[in-house]
Amino acid sequence: MRQLKIYNGRVITPYRILRNASVLITGNTISAVSEGEIDAPEALAIDAAGSYIAPGFIDIHVHGGSGHDFMDGTEEAFLSVARLHARHGITAMTPTTLSCESEELHRLLAVYERVALQESPGAGFIGMHLEGPYFSMNQRGAQDPRYIRDPDPVEYRELVSRYPAIKRWSAAPELKGALEFGAFLREKGVLAAFAHTDAIYEEVLEAFEKGFTHATHLYSAMLGVTRRGVNRYAGAVESAFLIDGITVEIIADGIHLPPPLLKLVYKIKGADRTALITDAMRGAGMPPGESILGSRRDGLKVIIEDGVAKLPDRSAFAGSVATADRLVRNMVQLADVPLCDAVRMMTRTPATIMGVADRKGMLAPGMDADVVLFDEQIDVQLTIVGGRIVYSRKEEVGYFVND
Repeated sequence: MRQLKIYNGRVITPYRILRNASVLITGNTISAVSEGEIDAPEALAIDAAGSYIAPGFIDIHVHGGSGHDFMDGTEEAFLSVARLHARHGITAMTPTTLSCESEELHRLLAVYERVALQESPGAGFIGMHLEGPYFSMNQRGAQDPRYIRDPDPVEYRELVSRYPAIKRWSAAPELKGALEFGAFLREKGVLAAFAHTDAIYEEVLEAFEKGFTHATHLYSAMLGVTRRGVNRYAGAVESAFLIDGITVEIIADGIHLPPPLLKLVYKIKGADRTALITDAMRGAGMPPGESILGSRRDGLKVIIEDGVAKLPDRSAFAGSVATADRLVRNMVQLADVPLCDAVRMMTRTPATIMGVADRKGMLAPGMDADVVLFDEQIDVQLTIVGGRIVYSRKEEVGYFVND
């Protein structure tokens, strides 16, 4: 097999940085990581020139980018989104839906199955994330209220049984039938996450025991401390902090969560239980102006301004336009998080949450050859997916093709 060597860089491991280090890729896997230069005279060599060499970023909650949304339901949309986010260091992603009818979910999942068989021009896919439609109407945010409903056993059993691509499902755990839904997902090996929810601590704790182990976009569309009558109750936010076994994800764009909350989440949950997500909609990588959240056919009109998508009346956010490099940069610059931890939150931790840490999220022999190079400003210079160069800042995309 052909070999690719990246040398003279700073290799980021989960807990330290190796200086003047090298990574050797053989075929589509990493074969060696070493301080100093690796002896591989036949390898195609890339001089990192002191840049950071990190595991490829993993986005476990993303809706779109470059003018496309997965809800468009086309192969073009899937591949265009993958290409855009690879430019910002993402090498693996979990395409995410919005609340919709069951028939539309079937169509989207069928498209995913076709795309997954192709060689992506950008980031790879590690399964689908269904966000909704089993949500609290009070906490729907920008989710379309026409489609929000309680868990339907006939619907979700058929979908999970028919489409093994479903790896994650977000729902409100306080709904009628939600506990049975969580238990079913756990039985089938699908990550159950709580989201768009009015649940209080007691309800979240019971849901955690049934299978809900992850919090979707912490703080967004969920209760904090609340009052019912004269009594105060801990909400879903506090529940995520209190229950050690719950992992969380945050939109670290500096807008959905300002710096003090980024710092708070890191202080309480730490890098091993916090994943960074873009939650990006089609406006990511596009100029400010009007856009659409969801499908072009019947999505919600929004406005992109100030680095975020908003409802037309500017009463609430309507999605993120963040990219992965921006998230890592913000955690370092706004939240004072060490670079190793910020990178871990975009690599090793999401890989662990999604059950792919045996092959992704770390630079080590035997792992998938998903690699990103970036400079001091965390601007991406090179993205490698499965041993293929899919993005280079210096030149148009070229491929390192295995023999």
